[in-house]
Amino acid sequence: MNEDDIVLNGINGATGEYLVSPITPAQAVNIASGRPAESALTTWLRAIASVFKRPKLGLPMDVDPVNPARAGWAIVLPAGAPPELRAAVQPLIDRRKSVVPPDRCKVLEYRPGETMKKWLARHGVAPGTVAPTKVPYYVTLVGGPAEIPFDFQYLLDVEYAVGRLCFDAPEQYRRYAESVAAYETASSVKNAKEVTYWGPRHAADRSTQMSADSLIRPLMDGVPAAGDQPAEAPVATEKGFRSRCFRAADATKAKLLETLHPTTGTAPPAVLFTASHGMGWPKDDPRQRPAQGALLAQDWAGFGQVTPAHYLTAAEIEDGANVGGIVAFLFACYGAGTPATDAFLTDRGRGPVDIASAPFVAALPQRLLSHPNGAALAVLGHVERAWGYSIRPTGAGTQIGQFRDFLARIMSGEPVGHATKNFSERYAVLSTALAGALDESSKEPKLSPQEIAATWVERNDAQNYVILGDPAVKLRTDLLK
Repeated sequence: MNEDDIVLNGINGATGEYLVSPITPAQAVNIASGRPAESALTTWLRAIASVFKRPKLGLPMDVDPVNPARAGWAIVLPAGAPPELRAAVQPLIDRRKSVVPPDRCKVLEYRPGETMKKWLARHGVAPGTVAPTKVPYYVTLVGGPAEIPFDFQYLLDVEYAVGRLCFDAPEQYRRYAESVAAYETASSVKNAKEVTYWGPRHAADRSTQMSADSLIRPLMDGVPAAGDQPAEAPVATEKGFRSRCFRAADATKAKLLETLHPTTGTAPPAVLFTASHGMGWPKDDPRQRPAQGALLAQDWAGFGQVTPAHYLTAAEIEDGANVGGIVAFLFACYGAGTPATDAFLTDRGRGPVDIASAPFVAALPQRLLSHPNGAALAVLGHVERAWGYSIRPTGAGTQIGQFRDFLARIMSGEPVGHATKNFSERYAVLSTALAGALDESSKEPKLSPQEIAATWVERNDAQNYVILGDPAVKLRTDLLK
């Protein structure tokens, strides 16, 4: 493998090899050039990139985006949703109604086949402007990606703070709704004022070497001064949080299980940040639905061999686990979900390549968010593959500002949905930059193939981060100890 090759996150559970072989920058340029952005979408993203420069984004100037009572909250149910689904999420609706005024607390509907723009237009809103009394800023989608597509979620999330609740049974929706309501009204919480980092580092694997050395380590330890750049303190230290780190040899499956199953008298962390390979399986493999996106631990012996002892699945989160009140960031291939077809590495001449028989949300975050002993508040993860290369693109040094910003915002007590705005901004900015680089008529200076490849990978990585959970939830920083 060449040093410039692009390595995708993810290990094939059937073979123990990379899910996708590393690709060269030249191959990446060919793929990016063969998948030009829709012109209308590019125009919209270019306009949205300018919206991010406004202090209040697209909201009215008198509306604070971190205050759901002013920015508004909506829950979106798929058309024809059964009554038992609406009843299951009613405790969450009731909780939001208690703090959000009626004119900006809404129950909305998604109709089959609606694009993001058509859905907004039906509610009297144009892209570029957020009108909380029409479509509130905080939007919670209810249902799986077959009912409300992933594409709808991450495109709406560029302007809005969007999350998704997706479970297999109404009882799981009710557990989450009741758990959030209980957390937000409690006089005390069981979580420690602590962030836990967990990141394996495998030999001969540039992907986890980058995530361990260039993501986990600087988040945990900070960054020393270099040249004219001042030092950066650890993000937890800046926000008054304690931190623990299980990295490289310490990032075992047992350590992650201990974090999620703390012993009596030990409080779980308020924030969990993991960076690892996510597991993947071929379409129709019976292990795909229950284990796709499972987290590969340091226990893995290396390429060509992998067993269930090497990765953490949803089934291993026991009923006695203590995950209530946690905000988790799972940086892993398929960590949040899997689309039906390959979103990036498709040969346009051959058409879409199937990944799964239908799109689905990953089982691990579903388990965390519907846990019978108290639900996690939210899980941020990736639909499709995560791209470790985007952490340290060729010639640009380490680029983790969006991860650091997310953690700082979460630990400051901001709602989870607003804390991800840097990812949305990067997606909009990089999409327009890529479209300009591939436009032969553009008068802008031409990028080198390596620069085009780096921009393409970074754009892909920023595009499909999604929140699972209600985007209006936030840590009870007033109660954490």
